[in-house]
Amino acid sequence: MSWKTWLLLAVRQPRCKRKEEEDMNLLSRSEVPGCRIGHTTEEKMVEVRVGQRTILKGDMRDLRDLWEETSFQLDRLQTSPRCIDQEREGIHDRIGPQFSVSYRPRPTPKEIMDADDKPRVAIIREEGSNGDREMISAFHLAGFEVWDVMMTDLMGGQFNLDEVSGIVFVGGFSYADVLDSAKGWAGLIRFNDELWKSFERFRNRPDTFSLGICNGCQLMALLGWVPWDGVPDEIQPRFIRNQSGRFESRFVSVKIMESPAIMLRGMEGSTLGIWVAHGEGRAHFPDPGMLERVEVEKLAPVRFVDDQNEVTEVYPFNPNGSPRGIAAMCSGDGRHLAIMPHPERAFLKWQWPWMPNEMRENLEASPWIRMFQNAREWATKRRERNATGYV
Repeated sequence: MSWKTWLLLAVRQPRCKRKEEEDMNLLSRSEVPGCRIGHTTEEKMVEVRVGQRTILKGDMRDLRDLWEETSFQLDRLQTSPRCIDQEREGIHDRIGPQFSVSYRPRPTPKEIMDADDKPRVAIIREEGSNGDREMISAFHLAGFEVWDVMMTDLMGGQFNLDEVSGIVFVGGFSYADVLDSAKGWAGLIRFNDELWKSFERFRNRPDTFSLGICNGCQLMALLGWVPWDGVPDEIQPRFIRNQSGRFESRFVSVKIMESPAIMLRGMEGSTLGIWVAHGEGRAHFPDPGMLERVEVEKLAPVRFVDDQNEVTEVYPFNPNGSPRGIAAMCSGDGRHLAIMPHPERAFLKWQWPWMPNEMRENLEASPWIRMFQNAREWATKRRERNATGYV
């Protein structure tokens, strides 16, 4: 039997009549038989008929709960029952993500992409890191000269951080995460005197910025780069095991808050979709007073939100259980940003698994590209100021 023998075509929405006709015409031209088997609806009732006989009819939410019941019971054996109960309750009557963009995302202009003298950024990775390719692409398409740097390059003196405007600690699983939350990576830096001095010299330069994603976010906290310098290790905010007790890979909603973070300028008020992929992303504040200070000084610029765009601690909208929905921390001067979700995995529109039709049709670029463009704009201006003798 040929692959052209039969094809079932499901119609998405009644309003997509034109698209339906286009698809059917395409099948006809390709000599592929096809038929309409039904259509989706905004109503919450589901009805399945064979001929004139109804064989299934009911509330979609109840039918879905029945279908998912076995999965929920299995989940309760593998992870936190409290989290699974929250997910079960929250999914029953969801309205879906309510993404919104407070600015107009645009591709990086050609004259910037073609420039000869671009600011430099080092994408730093360690054994086990796996987010470097996406990160390199994001910064390249924002107009940077991008350098792929291994920790061994820094340890061996093959690369000097004094030569770059920015550094990025990428996500992934450094040392397969066997040493827990980037502790192995942090130890490699903190217990190598020359390497530590090199990173501290970079951090203290007023014309530099840094970004840490996921594993790199954990690293920046352990290094003490966020939220403040000089915090004693025993009360240093950090990221620990998810409240669910398991690795979480989801496409979630986050809201960009007002903050000093240079990479998030002009993005405040937006609610955007983003990927998470971590087992230890829960923000932890050993000293409760530190959490309050972070709030007051607006150093938690990205928060997990629910379908009403309200900051939440409810699973799975908040996939790790971070207090007050905290998904990122930044330094007081805004130059250093540690974020647990992965903007580099959503900086192109096609990387979003779902986007409202009006966003997909009207936006020239993914909203997350603005974050990397902000870094390039800031680095370029700082370099120009330095060249004129103003710091």
